[in-house]
Amino acid sequence: QGQLLESGGGSVQAGGSLRLSCADSRSTVCMAWFRQAPGKKREGVATIDNVGSTNYADSVKGRFTISKDNAKNVLYLQMNSLKPEDTAMYYCAAGPQRCSGGVCYCDSVGFFTAENWGQGTQVTVSS
Repeated sequence: QGQLLESGGGSVQAGGSLRLSCADSRSTVCMAWFRQAPGKKREGVATIDNVGSTNYADSVKGRFTISKDNAKNVLYLQMNSLKPEDTAMYYCAAGPQRCSGGVCYCDSVGFFTAENWGQGTQVTVSS
C-alpha cells in the first residue's frame, strides 16, 4: 500500500474557503475525500478518476470541487461557501479501479470502497 498525506485543514468562518491537499506516494487512479464529524459515521464527499470524472455528495454539490494533479500525484478538495455543518475530520482515500467488459471505472461517492486512508486533517467552520 502507498501512503496518503493530507494537509490544508484549519479553522474558518462560515462562508469562507479552504483547500485540502493529499500527497499520494503512488499513481492511484480512483481517489476520494471522506469526512467524519464527531458522533457521526464517516461519509463520502467526492470521488475522482484519472481522466477527471467526478462524483459528489448532494450536501457539497456546487460548493466543493475535487481535482487531481496526475503528474504530481496530488489530490485536492477546494471547499467554498463553508457551513458549520462541514466541520469534520477530512480524509483522503484510495480505492480500486473496477473493470468489466473492457470498461474500467471507479466507485461512486456513495459506494467507494477505500483500500488506503490518510491520517486526516481537521476542518472547523464557525458561525
